[in-house]
Amino acid sequence: MLLVAAGLLLAVAAGGRGSPAPEPESPPGSRFVCTSLPLDAAGAGCPLPPVPMQGGALPPEEELKATVLQLRETVLQQKETIGSQREAIRELTGKLSRCEGADGKSATGAWKNEVGKGKDTMGDLPRDPALVIEQLSRTMQTLKDRLESLEHQLRANVSYAALPSDLREMLQRRLGDLERQLLSKVAELEDEKSLLHNETSAHRQKTESALNALLERVSELEKGNSAFKSPDEFKVSLPLRTNYLYGKIKKTLPELYAFTVCLWLRSSASPGIGTPFSYAVPGQANEIVLIEWGNNPIELLINDKVAQLPLFISDGKWHHICITWTTRDGMWEAFQDGEKLGTGENLAPWHPIKPGGVLILGQEQDTVGGRFDATQAFVGEMSQFNIWDRVLRAEDIMNIANCSINMPGNIIPWVDNNVDVFGGATKWPVETCEERLLDL
Repeated sequence: MLLVAAGLLLAVAAGGRGSPAPEPESPPGSRFVCTSLPLDAAGAGCPLPPVPMQGGALPPEEELKATVLQLRETVLQQKETIGSQREAIRELTGKLSRCEGADGKSATGAWKNEVGKGKDTMGDLPRDPALVIEQLSRTMQTLKDRLESLEHQLRANVSYAALPSDLREMLQRRLGDLERQLLSKVAELEDEKSLLHNETSAHRQKTESALNALLERVSELEKGNSAFKSPDEFKVSLPLRTNYLYGKIKKTLPELYAFTVCLWLRSSASPGIGTPFSYAVPGQANEIVLIEWGNNPIELLINDKVAQLPLFISDGKWHHICITWTTRDGMWEAFQDGEKLGTGENLAPWHPIKPGGVLILGQEQDTVGGRFDATQAFVGEMSQFNIWDRVLRAEDIMNIANCSINMPGNIIPWVDNNVDVFGGATKWPVETCEERLLDL
């Protein structure tokens, strides 16, 4: 029995020396040494390791057979693994050789010289599994480096014609896609440009119209007094009810104990024509005011005292208005189109009109020269605003109204260089007196 066991051990040792792969149960490079022993020394000199057995202990011959079969299976598995890895490396090497061409052949030969040639290289792998893995890792890294080098060569040196057909087709497809995307984006931009042009055309036309109107107005203003036949043949236009359109008389009033104010005006504002004129002095913003506010009748204010006037001029036609006042008993008179429509007394009696104030056309002053209220603004046109320092006779007022005479005010005459306009108010040539009469 011992001779049979020794023969099996020699067979196992011979199989280990001929196998290309290492045996899992023994360290690398180890060998079995067998020596024949007498029968009485077997138990003490070379005891066999105990092996757990099911249903009882196996005979030594069966145990050795099982060990040999297990070792053979391990060797076969390692051979299959090495064979699959060898096929993968051979496939990658063939692909690289086809891509690199002539240069690739020399590189492949150099690599084969480095790692071995043909099948013998894989057959010379070390028996230690750790060394096998390390060798395979170096081989894979070499292949990776060659792939990166090939990519750099393609980007730097290889012309488009030298590229493989499938790569050329892919590049052509990508270029076609990029070209179509670019054309689509250009078309979208053209559509947006056209849409923006259509949306802004109306606004541009309005802007051009406004600019043309401004240019015409500037041209008229540059002509200066040459637009008027005489210094008094102009009118002030206040088209909007705002707190910033107004005219200002440059001259101021002296101290007055009586006065007459006459003017031509046209307004269709409703309700109320607003404030045709106002005169403010320090300490008294309502020194002289003519106003029609809301649905109230036209009022004359002297030193903040009020008299209602029976005038009706908000029909959109030209009307000639005259108002007289004297400090004696505070007597007042109101004329419309040459006719006296009302008279009264006790309007700020014995109060002299204070000098040095500000005379404004079209706005009511809450302070001297300012703090205008848009709801009290005059809307319309006015001309021939004159002030005298006395009470005019009724005959004179009639003659002025029917264009029989032209009598400028001796305190405030209606002349172009004595009237400034602000905030968009304008001065235009006025209709003749006869044309204004036809409008009544």
